[in-house]
Amino acid sequence: MNRILLFLCLFPVLVCADLRLPNIFSHHMILQREKPVTVWGWGAAGADVTVEFSGQSKSVPVNGKGRWSLSLDPLPANSVGQSMVIRSGLEERRIDDIVVGDVWLCGGQSNMEWTMRSTRDADMEIPSANYPGIRFLRLPKLARNTIQDDFPVKSPGSHEGNWKRAVATEVENCTGVGYYFAKRLHRRLGVPVGIVDTSWGGTMAQHWVTRDTLELIPEMKPYIAKFDGELDAWEAGGGEKGARKRYEEDLRAWESSVKEARVKGEKEPRRPNENAYRSPAMKHQPGGMMNGVLMPVASFTYKGILFYQGENNSFSESWKPFYATFPAVVSDWRKVLKDDLPFGIVQIAGWSNRRSMSYDMNHHCNVTREIQYLTWKHTEGTGLIATYDTNSNGSIHPGRKAPVGERAARWALAQVYKLSAYGRKESLEWQGPDYENFEVKDGKVLISFAEGSARGLRLDQDVDVGFYIAGENREFHHARARVDGGKNRLVVWHDEIKEPKAVRYAFSNLPMGGLMNGRELPAFPFRTDDWPITPHQSVGDYEVSKARAHLNSR
Repeated sequence: MNRILLFLCLFPVLVCADLRLPNIFSHHMILQREKPVTVWGWGAAGADVTVEFSGQSKSVPVNGKGRWSLSLDPLPANSVGQSMVIRSGLEERRIDDIVVGDVWLCGGQSNMEWTMRSTRDADMEIPSANYPGIRFLRLPKLARNTIQDDFPVKSPGSHEGNWKRAVATEVENCTGVGYYFAKRLHRRLGVPVGIVDTSWGGTMAQHWVTRDTLELIPEMKPYIAKFDGELDAWEAGGGEKGARKRYEEDLRAWESSVKEARVKGEKEPRRPNENAYRSPAMKHQPGGMMNGVLMPVASFTYKGILFYQGENNSFSESWKPFYATFPAVVSDWRKVLKDDLPFGIVQIAGWSNRRSMSYDMNHHCNVTREIQYLTWKHTEGTGLIATYDTNSNGSIHPGRKAPVGERAARWALAQVYKLSAYGRKESLEWQGPDYENFEVKDGKVLISFAEGSARGLRLDQDVDVGFYIAGENREFHHARARVDGGKNRLVVWHDEIKEPKAVRYAFSNLPMGGLMNGRELPAFPFRTDDWPITPHQSVGDYEVSKARAHLNSR
């Protein structure tokens, strides 16, 4: 016996010294209730791993590749922190203060990433935050051309990679939209709510889908070829070693140029940007954020997804693949997560300044919003949250995140949790007026909305802004509008256009409009026509028929 103990002490590596869990399993985490919960990690091949949590004990052997995975039986909601113990041989890992509730995956770009400290109401909300039952995890930004099995954590105190609680001393780095969303769910459901935040500012839809999917989209071929060419050139140039050498050479040349410029009294050249010498495999690329951010947490168990992205597909010609890449975000996320999760789509707001009618009607934002709308209409288990009314200026980052999170929570409570309205049997209202069809009568356009969406239809303060109308020549003008009393229908007209052909609403880079229902939920931007749109700084037209055909073919 003494010889065995001596052997174990001298050679601990043979006794599962490699027991490891992914970093998403850490103190203060939250597990999904009422579903089998996957727990996974790494260890010595052939060793047994046992996970103990909430009265359950599950064991599984480590496979030949050093990986193990098991499922805990569905757990009831529990706001009291519990501990999980993972053992293998002499190794033990312990995770404390785990609660059980609903876990939502929040993704997208900067308007989802926007932290609580940057929101309009930060001065009041952060000091009053006292929701230890809301937990959030902000993931590090990692773009890669191969699938990553985990994300890095700089330190236990880092705001990235560690679970935090929505309390005054910790909440400032929480996604603002995610916080207000979770806060409403937590208060209404009475269970812990978790947010896993994968958002990354400046990303496009093509960063959040798999490369296999992108290779099937014709408009993505140049983007893929460009990345592959840059990666080949970087590797042919000596990879990391070659890049370091080029940087040091360029740095010396820059230092010499600075001295020369100072002598001549000329403007000094810019210092070489070290990031420009990094491998393309570590930058924005086809599927890069799918591989580096989402895949490390894809095995975790979730309740649903909230996704807020589209702004960076509203510049130059980035709109061209969006008809296919944005719907692919929904399908690919569900595929890699192995769950047809409810998917809340946050429609982009607006920014910049209005310049002309032509500029407004042909702005890229209109394309992005319409594709988001069509994706909702053609995809089961999704919802669409309007936000165009949350921006008060030309900033691309509206500071009002509370309405966005609250509206997203309305969708979730109504469509995912199937809750009824207070004091009634009807489902909780969550969407604003949704355009359905139109007819022209006596020189005016009568707009009808989907059943139930326009109950109590009204114009905010009875002001008819944001409406546009065109005749046969397809030239749009600002229109007049009024609610057809008692019919929840809208009447739109222009005194000088006797034979109107099309109406548009909230169609602009920075939309105006106060069309809403009795719950004061904003109408979705819409148009009655299917005329081509030629976005600025672009060659070629956007045809809505192409987007519809793609969605119908899936």
